[in-house]
Parts: sequence; C-alpha cells; structure tokens
Amino acid sequence: MSWTTFFTVFATIFLAEIGDKTQLATLLFSADAQAGKWTVFAAASAALVCAAGIGVLVGGQLGQWVTPRTLHLVAGIGFIGIGIWTLVAR
Repeated sequence: MSWTTFFTVFATIFLAEIGDKTQLATLLFSADAQAGKWTVFAAASAALVCAAGIGVLVGGQLGQWVTPRTLHLVAGIGFIGIGIWTLVAR
C-alpha cells in the first residue's frame, strides 16, 4: 500500500467533502432530536463508501481504455466548468 497515495486521496476527498451538500444533509439528519446520531453516522458513512466504491470500479474500468493523461485532462476541464458554472449561476 502506498501511504503517499492514501494520504493524498484522504486529504483531497476530505477537503472536497467539507461543507458540501452531503455534509449539510448529514448535519440536518443528525440535528433531528429523534434521530440516533450513530445511526446517522453509520448510514452516511456507508453511503459514502458505496459512492467511492462506484468511483473506484468505474475509474478502474476507464483506466483500461483511456490514458491517465486524458482522464486528468477531462476531470480538470470538468472541475473548471463546474467552478465557472457555480460562479455565474444565479
């Protein structure tokens, strides 16, 4: 296992998830006085693990057909596009 890869992925995903709608939804569910906090934590964690699993599976398959450079380029353009859309959308 590459610890460099582990910490790079951890830091990137952690920073991307802070303050996003997934975290806000989890916050709202846990603010409900009747909701079990550990249940909300377990469900949110399981959902994120499943979503990440899909990403790993799809990325692994794409990596067999598309070069890493092309994937980086498409992802970069996608992130820039989302950023621009976020800035100009009303």
